[in-house]
Amino acid sequence: MINNMVIGLEEVKQRLLQMVREERVPHALMLCGPAGCGKMALALTMATELLSTGNGQQAANTQAMLQSMQHPDLHFTYPTIKLPSMGSEHQPVSSDFATEWRELLMKSPYFSMDEWMTAMGAANQQAIITGAESDELSRKLSLKSSQGGYKVSIIWLPERMNLTSANKLLKLLEEPPHQTVFIMLCEEPEKLLDTIRSRTQRIDVRRISTDAIEEALVQQRGLDEETAHRVARVSNGSWLRAIEALSMGNENRMFLDMFIMLMRLAFTRNLKELKRWSESVGGYGREKQKRMLTYFMQQVRENFMYNFHVPELSYMTQDEEEFSKKFARFINEANVVEITELLDRALRDIGQNANAKVVFFELALQMIILLRKQ
Repeated sequence: MINNMVIGLEEVKQRLLQMVREERVPHALMLCGPAGCGKMALALTMATELLSTGNGQQAANTQAMLQSMQHPDLHFTYPTIKLPSMGSEHQPVSSDFATEWRELLMKSPYFSMDEWMTAMGAANQQAIITGAESDELSRKLSLKSSQGGYKVSIIWLPERMNLTSANKLLKLLEEPPHQTVFIMLCEEPEKLLDTIRSRTQRIDVRRISTDAIEEALVQQRGLDEETAHRVARVSNGSWLRAIEALSMGNENRMFLDMFIMLMRLAFTRNLKELKRWSESVGGYGREKQKRMLTYFMQQVRENFMYNFHVPELSYMTQDEEEFSKKFARFINEANVVEITELLDRALRDIGQNANAKVVFFELALQMIILLRKQ
């Protein structure tokens, strides 16, 4: 059952279900929280409660449609890319990738942007929600409910709307179609228009508790308690990260290698190899570059905390910890803020389509200076 998809987060889940049972559901909800905390699982749980109607065979049919993610009154909006096969005038919309979306969602409501980009067949593109998508959503929601009840619109990562799309969505929120509930799943709410945020009821979704992840790893993945405990600690409240930690050769292993290489080359002032490093990572797709920079910022934080020798404050895999034993002392009070700001600036520049090789070489040069600060 969909309800069983939610890992931990019992308080938030019950709060959403109670809204439905007491018939005080706002027309627009915004679930805010980090990737991997379970926002999609919560949204599907609430949508199931809203759309479950009828008795007997009708109820059974409704449940079957919900389980297969094909209920006619459940609409999904998500970032998309433009494929080479699409016409020059065509703006991609969610329905272009409906099959891929349904397949990914059926596997698990816990998935990353990377997984979604792979499912779409993305190369070096950034996924956005287009103005055409908002037009299509408006058309769909203007139709009567096929089952005579609610219509539910789940919008994954609304912060990826372009300005045209955002303004069109704002109009929908200002004059919502009859018996329509919008559930927006947001990781960076500050990127949304203030007018959109003001028209939604925000619910902050915290990271999943370590105990809940540990229990799920034992029950769903068959891990022994000791392994489950270590993986749960490293996951830092993200079921996605917990699953990644179980996967050998995952993307984070590669990011760790690139982080180690950057720091060693910067410390030894090896400009020739730093130039090669910047050209190498400059060839990644932009989404991958953004994930890598986010990972670098996380490692800077963990290395800084490692210096305090308080295990409860540190969340690292065994490989990450091995590197930190010797490296952590170079991330200290004198440079941790500047290094974090440097990485954050690079992340912003990549997001604004700056020349990636230039951005990464400049980052490498600045890192030479900052690592020497004590």
